[in-house]
Amino acid sequence: MRDLSVTLIQCELAWEQPGDNRKQIGDLIAGLDEIPDIIVLPEMFTTGFSMNALANAEQPGGATEQWLRELAGRHDCALTGSIAVQADNGVYNRMLFATPEGIEHYDKRHLFRMAGEHKRYLAGGQRVVVTWRGWHILLQVCYDLRFPVFSRNREDYDLAIYVANWPAVRREHWRRLLVARAIENLACVVGVNRVGSDARGLDYSGDSLAIAADGTLLRDMENENGAARVILSGAALQSYREGFPCQLDADSFQLD
Repeated sequence: MRDLSVTLIQCELAWEQPGDNRKQIGDLIAGLDEIPDIIVLPEMFTTGFSMNALANAEQPGGATEQWLRELAGRHDCALTGSIAVQADNGVYNRMLFATPEGIEHYDKRHLFRMAGEHKRYLAGGQRVVVTWRGWHILLQVCYDLRFPVFSRNREDYDLAIYVANWPAVRREHWRRLLVARAIENLACVVGVNRVGSDARGLDYSGDSLAIAADGTLLRDMENENGAARVILSGAALQSYREGFPCQLDADSFQLD
């Protein structure tokens, strides 16, 4: 199993200004010394965590999807993050995974009711694992982090990616749950959050993390604004799983 290079983009987001956010992120990517295998962007990276779902929603194949595909093709990498997308007579908080070959997506399953997200967005129903450069990758969005059964590793993924707009007031929950997901699932975990404040007055502390399967912090961005690169070791992941194969004693279950 080869190593996988991942760049975490942790930045402020202009409220409901997709063009400004795409430009900001594009400039950060253009300034990278080395293009990784995957670039991870925050949740709702074009608008911030807005409940103006219909006003902000793009159509499938819209401007942001085209932008992601162009970047993926130009740099020969994958890019992932979520945006609002209108489909099925509603709007999804949709996590896109763009590669030079096309776009796959995951629709956020657990909607954050404390902000009214469940009233403005449709809930996704399917757990999604994509494959890129020999790694199987589980796609997850923000509040999904609190529901470990949904993300339980059934020996079908090597890396879980969580994209988020997670407020600073609950930053310790974010940090501890990301580490827990790595340990309990014998998988690497990358969590990318935003920084700054939004139009609702919520502050975000960032705390984007990359974590090895044994819970070791490989990268901690704290409150940094910008990009950080990490190498996930395929050999180390395989060795840890072989030396501590607790998945062999896991309970079988099905998701309804």
